[in-house]
Order: sequence, then C-alpha cells, then structure tokens
Amino acid sequence: LNFDNVITCFRRRPEAVSRLICFPWAGGGSIHYARWGTVLNSCIEVFAVKLPGRESRAKEPFFQNMQQIVDEVISVLLPLMREKPFALFGHSFGALTSFAVANALKKQHNVEPVHMFVSGAFAPYSETRLNYPQRSELSDEDFLRWMTSIVMKLFLPVLKADLRVVESYRCNKPELPFLSCSITCFDGRDDIPHDLQAWKEATSGEFTIKMLDGSHFYLKEASNEKILLDYITKQLETSELDYF
Repeated sequence: LNFDNVITCFRRRPEAVSRLICFPWAGGGSIHYARWGTVLNSCIEVFAVKLPGRESRAKEPFFQNMQQIVDEVISVLLPLMREKPFALFGHSFGALTSFAVANALKKQHNVEPVHMFVSGAFAPYSETRLNYPQRSELSDEDFLRWMTSIVMKLFLPVLKADLRVVESYRCNKPELPFLSCSITCFDGRDDIPHDLQAWKEATSGEFTIKMLDGSHFYLKEASNEKILLDYITKQLETSELDYF
C-alpha cells in the first residue's frame, strides 16, 4: 500500500513545521479531518487516516484487529514521522487507535508525537472500559436501537467492524509512563463519563482535560470545532522547539 491508499490529505504543505495525523471514529471516514488541512494555517499539514471498507477502499475487507491498523499506519508513515514533529488526534475509536499507534511507535521505533489529542474515549487500560458492555456482540436489533440514539446515519457493517476491533483491543496499564509528550483529552459534557484521568498514566508530560458543550459528536459543532482547532494550532506552532 502507498501513501494515497491509506492517507487523505487535501493540501500538501512541504513547508509545514509539523503534521497532525487524525484517526476516524467508529464507522467514520477520513474526509471530516482532511478538511481541517484547508482550515488550519500553513505551519500544520493534516493527514487523515483512511481505513479499509470505506471511501476509496470500500471494496477492501475490514480489519479484524488493532494490530492490522497499527502495522499499516506505521509502514506508510514512519519515514514521514521521523522527518519533522507530528501530533496525533483521535475521537472515540480513533482515540484508541491513535494510542495503539503511539505505543508501537515508541516501543518499536523510539519515535513519539509532540502531542496526543484524544477525544470522547476511555483510556484503553481503563477499568471502566474493560468492564463496559460489548456492543459489537449485540443482536442487530439491539445494536440498531443503541446506534440510532447517537449515530442514526452511520453504516451498520463498518461501525460494527470498527467496534469489534476496539473492543478486542487489550492493553496493560503502564507501570511507568512510556510517553513524555503532552496529552490533551477533549470530551462532550453531555456524553457518558469517560474516566479521562486514566489517560494521564501514559505520559510523564503535561496532561490537560478540556470539556466542551455537547454529547458524543460535540466536535461536529462549528463552534466546538473552532475551539478544538485553535487549541491544536496553538500547541503545534511551537512543536519544532521541543522535537529535536
């Protein structure tokens, strides 16, 4: 697979100081985040991860586990991650996939982001998450009843496939923080509580929680998106100073 199979990038910026690599929510595609590349200033280049089973990869089989996502993203992006500072952003399912990628990057390649932005998700090793009901195992009828409450228009097979990946993903709680970068957690005030404090266990760097108005898809509100992108921009504009 080459770069264009796996990444959607609406605006290449070779002069950018840093990159923001974005991971989709369950059932989601890459376009929402790729659009950020046309909104953020020229010092940030945005790469949006495009998973099998959707968009231009619609005919490819869904991934069955987290390792497949990690292997593919790293095989395509590792050389680019080594050349300039990068940050990771993920919402919900995307927050856990971004964590899994960061974990593998650090442990296998000694590379880490300058910042992790995680949104609307439990930390992968959170006790609350591990005891949560497995929605991918529901009957289609029960699953649809749950799904329509928050994501009426999402496509059933791709959503269930993504949930199967994330619900089968297991990660031991770090005995010591393995990252040193900053982590920021975003969440909607009206979403279910996500035990955000557990994300702090992953890093020895700064840890911040920012709550925004709205429920699970708070980030699709224009006012919240502006707050999110302004904050990310502010954090990344100085990233080059901390990276090398």
